[in-house]
Amino acid sequence: MAAPVLPRIRVPHPHVRCDSQVLAGSPHVLGSRVPVRRLWAWHRGGASVETLLKRYPNLGPARVLDALAFAYDNQDLIEADIAREQLLFKKQGGPTVGARPLAQLNLPFDEDDE
Repeated sequence: MAAPVLPRIRVPHPHVRCDSQVLAGSPHVLGSRVPVRRLWAWHRGGASVETLLKRYPNLGPARVLDALAFAYDNQDLIEADIAREQLLFKKQGGPTVGARPLAQLNLPFDEDDE
């Protein structure tokens, strides 16, 4: 069974790309393999931009801020990407070595997001 197709990008951003050959088409920060969903989840969980920059120092402020702006402008896409990642982990019977599904991050999500 193929992974669910993600919604189209509503508002493109210069530092975010979707490429079927990188992270199965998940939006990611240009020049990296950091998925926007990961930055979005940390941000929604209360992480500051400064914390994200410390966690991902190679991205720099412009790319981190643009990725968050992309997430705000394309929330349906990011939420679908999060759901797709969680579905993939469930199908695999749990995370692979080194992977951390968003559910394991203990981030406070809205009840209707679950």
